[in-house]
Amino acid sequence: MMSLSEKPTMKERILETADRLFYLQGIRAVGVDTIAAEIGISKRTLYNHFPSKDELISAYLQRRFTHAPASDKPPVEQILGTFDRLERGFASKGFRGCPFVNAVAELGAEDRSVKKIAIAFKESRRLWFRDLLLQLEGLATQLTLLVDGSIAQDLVRDDPSMARAAKDAARVLLRNAGAEVGGQKALENPRGKK
Repeated sequence: MMSLSEKPTMKERILETADRLFYLQGIRAVGVDTIAAEIGISKRTLYNHFPSKDELISAYLQRRFTHAPASDKPPVEQILGTFDRLERGFASKGFRGCPFVNAVAELGAEDRSVKKIAIAFKESRRLWFRDLLLQLEGLATQLTLLVDGSIAQDLVRDDPSMARAAKDAARVLLRNAGAEVGGQKALENPRGKK
């Protein structure tokens, strides 16, 4: 991370601008001309750093590919915290959904590089859930569906409380899987496990 006294490089400026414009306006709607004009550089300068728009798109998605920060909190708190972060995101004015889903929807599943990054991101989230709840098979995929479903519902309804509804459903799933959630005891011997 840069300190306040460090000036961003041209490549960082291009990527920051592309990130903002691609996410808010859409990848197809924003051309390299628009990005270059926004920064006040020539297209040639942009192409010196990103030889094609496809490479710029890949860099944008790689930049958005972040992993959950390490935490000492219990797994259940970390999982439920995901839905709290989603609700805060849904409530922000600039929320346009998942950048990976948006990219695949805009560019089509035929764009292999975009699809590959999107799949890797979605799988990393699923694996994060799985790793937190290794003993609870199948729950990681169900939690991922709740995240993606709440994003879709917010985009359709423009209602940040969709994350809260998904969090409530996650609590039920966690309790039914045997986890203690919010001081409430889990079901005795869920799924017949010893």
